[in-house]
Formats: sequence, C-alpha cells, structure tokens
Amino acid sequence: MQAIYYEEHGSSDVLQYGDFPDPEIGAEEVLVEIKAGGLNHLDVWTRKGMPSPEEMPHIPGSDGAGVVSEVGDRVTRFEPGDRVVVDPGLYCGSCEFCRSGEQSLCVDYKITGEHVRGVHSELAAVHEDNLLDLPEGTDFVRAAAAPLAFQTAWRMLRTRVGIDQSDTVLVLGASGGVGHACVQIAANEGCEVFATASSEEKLNHARACGADHLINYEEDSFADEIKDLTDGRGVDVVVDHIGAATWDDSLSAAAHGGSVVTCGATSGVSPETNIPKVFWKQLDILGSTMGTPGEMDDVMAKVFDGTFEPHVRDVLPMSEIQQAHEMLESRDGFGSVVVVPDEDYDPSDYE
Repeated sequence: MQAIYYEEHGSSDVLQYGDFPDPEIGAEEVLVEIKAGGLNHLDVWTRKGMPSPEEMPHIPGSDGAGVVSEVGDRVTRFEPGDRVVVDPGLYCGSCEFCRSGEQSLCVDYKITGEHVRGVHSELAAVHEDNLLDLPEGTDFVRAAAAPLAFQTAWRMLRTRVGIDQSDTVLVLGASGGVGHACVQIAANEGCEVFATASSEEKLNHARACGADHLINYEEDSFADEIKDLTDGRGVDVVVDHIGAATWDDSLSAAAHGGSVVTCGATSGVSPETNIPKVFWKQLDILGSTMGTPGEMDDVMAKVFDGTFEPHVRDVLPMSEIQQAHEMLESRDGFGSVVVVPDEDYDPSDYE
C-alpha cells in the first residue's frame, strides 16, 4: 500500500509518502480502505517527538473514514462494503476505569496515530470496537475531520463541566479543531458563548459557529474584555487548551464558582498558578482527555445529522502531506486539513 510515514522525528521534511507493508488484521480487526484522513495538531506534536510513538517507521493520523474491505474471523459488527469512521481512542477494557465505562481514564490509554501507527494510509487495520457506521448521507472528508476534536470537546463541556443553557462559556482559540467544536456544542446547549481568535476572519468563522461575543486576543486582553462584557462577573466556564500563555488570564476571566477546563497546553505545560484566585473564587479546575465510546457515539450522531459542522480548510492528496502539516503549523487558516489517497484524489471534487 501507499502510506504517509516518517522514520525519525523532526520538521515536516521527515514526512514521506510511499510504499509500506500492508497491515495484517487480527481476529477482531477490520481492514479499512481509507478514503480520507483528518489532521490534528496532535500529528504535528507527535512528528516532532512529543510523545514518541512505540515503533518506527510511524504512520501518523488519528482520524479517518473509509470502506471495510476485509474482516477478521471474530468480527460481528461489520462486513466488506460497510462505510465506517475511526474512533481513535484505545483502551485495555479490563482496568477499573474501563469496567466502569470510563475508558478515556484507562490506565493504559493510547491514541491511534500518537502512540501506535495511525490511519493516514491507503489501508488500516482497526479493531471493530473502534469503528462507527458512517451513514450514506455523510461524505468521507466531513466524517474524517470530526472524531478526535469533537469527542474531546463533547466530553469537556457535556461530561466534565455539565453545561446547561444558563451558562456563559468562553472558548479560547475558537478557530482550532477543539475550539470550533466547543463553540458549536456550547451554542447548541443554549449557552451564551464568548470566543477568542487572532484575526477578524477567524472571529467571523467563530460567529458562524454560534459565538455571541468575539474577542481579538491580538488586540485586547481577553480577561479585561470578559470583565467589561459581563459587568465584572466573569464567565461560568473557560475552555483553555492553550496553556502557559493564557492560564492566569483564564483564572481571572472565570466567575466566582466557575470552572476552567483544559485538554491541552500548546503554548507551554508549566504555567505559574495564582493559587489565591483558585481558592478565593472557589474555582473548579478540570482536566479532560478524548472521550468514551458512548460520548463518541453521541457527538458523531450530531455530526452525521448536520447539527455540528466540522469545518474543512483544504483537502490535499496524501503525497502533499508536508504542505498539510505546514498549513497546520502556520495557524493562518480556520478549520481542519484533510488528506485523501492520491489514487482517489480529484481536485474538482473539493472546489
């Protein structure tokens, strides 16, 4: 098969697209002919070496959608010809957390494309438990752009925080994958949504996703703007996946009794924390990672029926994977980048 892979960590120059051994499926696995693979910033971090995959050469890619071409002897849910989308979360199934239905807390939790070989290839071997049926009405590109970001956003807001229509929600970095998913989820729950981004174009996209108030963080302090917009109260929920650069302002922007929820730290992992802000305002600081199979089912059902729209910036052939990674790293655009196997790529399909 043809696959995207790299043999060492580094810049986008280490990415290759070429011949790679076909995967062999186990008894409970499905061989999927990948039709589209969604990129996330996780692919960039993994390529750079944080964390390091379990084996090299490594095939990246957590998100993918395609058609079943072969099934293992003990597979019961799928047969050749079925349209499927990949759930990238991997778990042991036997630890105390898995047994209680909290698989994303698994003591041996892994992510496809991060810790083990991913799905940015013509073929991928996937356990049947990590596949969802893809309805005929949803195209492969749209499906491939959603799983990692939307399940992460869903768990953050619906499960960890438990938002309702009375809440005010601030989403930092609303133009990113998780950010634009959070805006849509909060808006769909009836929350008043505040969004930050670095340009007017990105803010306009955030408005289209459902944001009520827009803050250009390149021009204004979002903590000061939140104070002005809420008459000094702050917001009930702050979604901060930025990290060190925004952490203190996130604590300032939260209302008394509010919550700050995080799933990442792209700007740095060790910010200083003003502890009095936490205890005096009685803030809840919540971490969140990925989602459970049930949460994946719930949020993807809303992607499939059109309630949520994963925005796709561009669709490229897999051979242009270096350009795809560079587009993510530049942070100039809004939405996901999706790659398609070269033999299936027709630029006129994505105009």
